[in-house]
Amino acid sequence: MTQLLGCDFSSSPSKRKPIVVAWGFARAGRVQLERLECLQSLEDFEACLARDGAWIGGFDLPFGLPRELVETLSWPVDWEACIRHYAGLSRADIRERFAAFCNARPPGGKFAHRATDLPAQSSPSMKWVNPPVAYMLHAGVPRLLDAGVYLPGLQPALRAQAKVAVEAYPGLLARELLGSRSYKSDERAKQTPERLIARKDLLMALELGRTRLGLRLKLSHAQHDALVADASGDSLDAVLCLLQAAWSQQQHADGAPLYGLPSDMDPLEGWIVSA
Repeated sequence: MTQLLGCDFSSSPSKRKPIVVAWGFARAGRVQLERLECLQSLEDFEACLARDGAWIGGFDLPFGLPRELVETLSWPVDWEACIRHYAGLSRADIRERFAAFCNARPPGGKFAHRATDLPAQSSPSMKWVNPPVAYMLHAGVPRLLDAGVYLPGLQPALRAQAKVAVEAYPGLLARELLGSRSYKSDERAKQTPERLIARKDLLMALELGRTRLGLRLKLSHAQHDALVADASGDSLDAVLCLLQAAWSQQQHADGAPLYGLPSDMDPLEGWIVSA
């Protein structure tokens, strides 16, 4: 049985704010959470990717930059060449070049967007603050490449696809169930009873299979309580990514060549699975 994982990523992981990985598997429309793993450094993330074993993973970080941005900066339009070029820049370089791009554009249209941003309601992958997804791409995607992970739609199909990564976005699934209600915060003052109730409601809906993914989450009582108790929402976000990975696995099993990603997706920008 192929292992599944969902990853709530951080570009600067620490003991206080680790990368959280939810491990599990799917059977007959149920997604079983096995365990949560906390990775406190990017070196720990690399070691996790390097372990033996096959898996399909949903990773909460952008896999590509907007085509408009890449072409304006005269960067390579081949995806892997673009990522390698991007990985060679420092975060200060990225901030300077992206800020210059934004400053040359009119108010209300500062950032370039990927095609997937509109249906997913996701932040543009060139944002370097609130959230710093540009740095997440910079820290995460080159490490996936270096680990030999296959990214459908962005790389040529591989005969041996032991480790497969798709771009996930927990906000897409949470918004389907909660609307605009917030369920998490890193700030203690904002970890309110209302957000606690929202986490409980979100988990109940996931366990009952109320999403369009057609999957039901299976938890132990201890796992349920731990997910509710994590007011940062990082553990719950990893589980949401796990469910998106399970949906991607199901699509692949049903014959979808790109693990549920659209066949006409931009091979430079990437796409958020199930958007």
